[in-house]
Amino acid sequence: MIDKRCSLQEAVQMIQDNDMITFSGFVIWRRPMAAIYEMLRQEKKGLHLVEVNSGTHAELLIGAGAVSIWESCWIGHELYGKVPYCLDRKMRERSVIVEDYSHQHMLYRMAAGAMGIPYLPTWASRGTDILNPEYDMLEKMGLRNGANDRIPVKKFDFAQDPFYNEGEIIHVPAVRPHVCIVHAQQVGEEGTIRITGQTYSDEQAIKASDQVIVLAEEIVPESYLREEPERNLIPGYLVDAIVELPWGAHPTGAYGYYDVDGPFIREISAASKTDEKFANWMDEWVYGVKNHEEYLNKLGVSRLEKLRANSYRKYSTKVKRGTR
Repeated sequence: MIDKRCSLQEAVQMIQDNDMITFSGFVIWRRPMAAIYEMLRQEKKGLHLVEVNSGTHAELLIGAGAVSIWESCWIGHELYGKVPYCLDRKMRERSVIVEDYSHQHMLYRMAAGAMGIPYLPTWASRGTDILNPEYDMLEKMGLRNGANDRIPVKKFDFAQDPFYNEGEIIHVPAVRPHVCIVHAQQVGEEGTIRITGQTYSDEQAIKASDQVIVLAEEIVPESYLREEPERNLIPGYLVDAIVELPWGAHPTGAYGYYDVDGPFIREISAASKTDEKFANWMDEWVYGVKNHEEYLNKLGVSRLEKLRANSYRKYSTKVKRGTR
């Protein structure tokens, strides 16, 4: 058995400056937030984020100046703050290149990467400006010249349907990240991943990536996971590093383990309105704590326990619904 267990610091050291990165989860659920904080402490730079959808984790990386390219369809904090102030500022400053696709385009791009094929066909977004070459930002910056093997030489291509003569088909290029960082509820000692609740596009993101880092609420025996193999998402041989890290998705939620910390995300959103406020928040919550343990100690036991999910209902019974 290959022991893939390591510390969070060791796992994040696998990520190189300028890497193309993708993540697990959806908006404010199962984001590998502890890895995001550690990436910022290690001062990762020039990252190329490619995601089916984006959220709080990306806003922190972008606001801290760690990102050079962002490709997705949406970014925000869901009901806890819909405006991505950090991305908006960086885009206006032209310090981040933003490449916009539709949600279905991003799903197809990730699926193509997972299948090991160069593109997938779709009719999505016909008649919209998403397909307008005027808004191909990577082309405008001269980055579709083939020098970077992670950036396709075209944003889209078009061809006539050769089978049913149903018109023009849009081809969307595959995504091929260097690293996918996953937050899961359980992982086996050899890397088998089990996710409780919705899996979103995690399977495609993992299979599309060269390396996979898994943060998990708990490491469990592989023999336990093999008792119900149909509940497992990814086999261990696709995973390169595993880190046991309870509360590793905070302030986003982990179904069955803890709820989203809405007030905390609202604080991030409010702080991100200006560079000064954002820098102060980062100094307090990222650079002002040296590791995940100190972060949890700063949050406090009472705050975390209020978020902890009831084992039967799978969500916290201590948080009033609709007032999070």
